[in-house]
Amino acid sequence: MIGTSKLFRGIISGERRRSHSDVADRATRIAGGLARLGVREGDSVCILMRNEIAFVEVTHGIMQLGAYAVPVNWHFKRQEIEYIVADSGAQVLIGHTDLLHQLGHDAPYNLILGVATPPELVRAYKIDPALLAMPRFARDFENWITDQPSCAALPAAQPTTMIYTSGTTGRPKGVRRIPPVGEQAVGLEHVRTIIYGLGARALVPGPLYHSAPNFFGIWFSRRDGAMVLMPRFEPEELLRLIEAEKIDTILMVPTMFVRLMQLPQSVRTNYDISSLRHVIHGAAPCPPEVKRAMIEWWGPIINEFYGSTEAGAVTFASSLDWLAKPGTVGRPLPHVELRVIGVHGQVLPAGEIGEIYSRNAYYPGFTYHNRPETLVEINQDGFIASGDLGFVDAHGYLFLCDRMNNVVISGGVNIYPAEIEAALHMLQGVHDCAVFGVPDAEFGEALMAVVEPQPGVMLDVLDMREKLKTVLADYKVPRQIEIRTSLPREDSGKIFKRRLRDPYWEELGRKI
Repeated sequence: MIGTSKLFRGIISGERRRSHSDVADRATRIAGGLARLGVREGDSVCILMRNEIAFVEVTHGIMQLGAYAVPVNWHFKRQEIEYIVADSGAQVLIGHTDLLHQLGHDAPYNLILGVATPPELVRAYKIDPALLAMPRFARDFENWITDQPSCAALPAAQPTTMIYTSGTTGRPKGVRRIPPVGEQAVGLEHVRTIIYGLGARALVPGPLYHSAPNFFGIWFSRRDGAMVLMPRFEPEELLRLIEAEKIDTILMVPTMFVRLMQLPQSVRTNYDISSLRHVIHGAAPCPPEVKRAMIEWWGPIINEFYGSTEAGAVTFASSLDWLAKPGTVGRPLPHVELRVIGVHGQVLPAGEIGEIYSRNAYYPGFTYHNRPETLVEINQDGFIASGDLGFVDAHGYLFLCDRMNNVVISGGVNIYPAEIEAALHMLQGVHDCAVFGVPDAEFGEALMAVVEPQPGVMLDVLDMREKLKTVLADYKVPRQIEIRTSLPREDSGKIFKRRLRDPYWEELGRKI
């Protein structure tokens, strides 16, 4: 194995490599240029970019000013992008040229800086060459940087990012974080080393506009090692990069595990992944059989965290924790307190299901930008509501049941779709699934499952129902099972259940 001291240190994207010193110099030029444009501490700058080196440089430049870097989901259409820009108050938008063309001349920004879409992204997304030209309403980012002096003496400022929540339950909300200081900053750094590990060579396969990959990637980019950005996740390419770049740390989501497990055995064994030391996952529930298979393949290096954009990471589970307590998302991290709250606001004892609240002394406070009343609604004596249902066992391990807004009430009985989804994942040939409630005249709601089969597999609905009856009570077996070739997803791996569920309720003019 090549010694890590001989390997490149800096940021890698496709065939391009940029040293830490070059990244730092460009970030300082960006900061100086933005300051000359009038961006000040506390202002916002939007980033509409896919994964690549410039995303990191721009983020660091914005943070050097004490301004808020606002990553925008690049899948968004014009109206959605303009909503984020308007809500954040940003007057500057920095984006890849192919993503900017949809905005047009009348976009409500003082300045748009166009970043040439790099070759690795053009290949990965098969981008139309016509979209690579610089839009006439945008200023060329590289020319702009060249015009900026290297500003080594910027005023001291705390780095900050404003992440907009995914919007799976409504319009996105900007989570405006208060920068950590003093003991809190030291404690937060300690917690991050628990979650992210002490590795020197990280791989980022998830989108940097999403909170977890963003925090991980920006944090790791400050370390004296290497960070490899994947233009988009491809399972075999991930294995190739682990071997080629001697990757020791990766942040993933369960969907990536599923796709890795679908690779032929000959492909899986064709790559040397012995450099891996720390794999962390979160963002969505991981089917138990998938996680167990990943631990058997990669070893006891698969770790899990649970948290949210608002509360940060609140629990952590090592492979050994999970094997001892299958299904757990771990125990509270240092200086985190958990409460499970019942429907009447009472704190529930161990083993009883309720909404999970957390208080994190090391994670800085936040507000919802332009929505202070929303924070009041989810705050109970400093404990932040998660919107998740779960329970804590007698040994302090947290188990999740489902999202509160996913619970189906059928005939007065609470049914947790996550339990049914876990059972469906156990069926041979099932790639992924979503379970939700649809209107029912007799019971109020009835269970429906939408299932995505593995490639080339034909699923039999009647056979699936019979197999589910062997592991689930009859009332938990979906009345309807629909087979679809694909499910609507975010890049984070989360399924857009609302896109599946809402049409059934909209027919009745209702939401529930």
